[in-house]
Amino acid sequence: MIGNGKQDMAVVVVRDAEAIGAVLRQALESAGAEERPGLERALAVVAGAAGAPDAEVRGRWAGRRIRAGGHQGPLDAVAAVKALRRAEPGLSLRQAVRLSREAAATEAA
Repeated sequence: MIGNGKQDMAVVVVRDAEAIGAVLRQALESAGAEERPGLERALAVVAGAAGAPDAEVRGRWAGRRIRAGGHQGPLDAVAAVKALRRAEPGLSLRQAVRLSREAAATEAA
């Protein structure tokens, strides 16, 4: 077998939920009565998104990249992996396969 056998992923999950939440909380402090319900709902949405597992965040990202590449079939199909690698040429085959599987699992959930 070729390779070192590591399952390293080159895709880093970036989460801005804490920073976005801080900005929303600051806005809530000075919000009028009409704005408060919307800002409170936005804070709840940000809190929910912050708790998503990394695999789900990667899966959503990969699914968007696959669909943007024109693939409309199953997200874990060979054609989906090809579309993902065309969209992101720096991904290895192993990484693209794993990401497409995460995308399919995220879509199914």
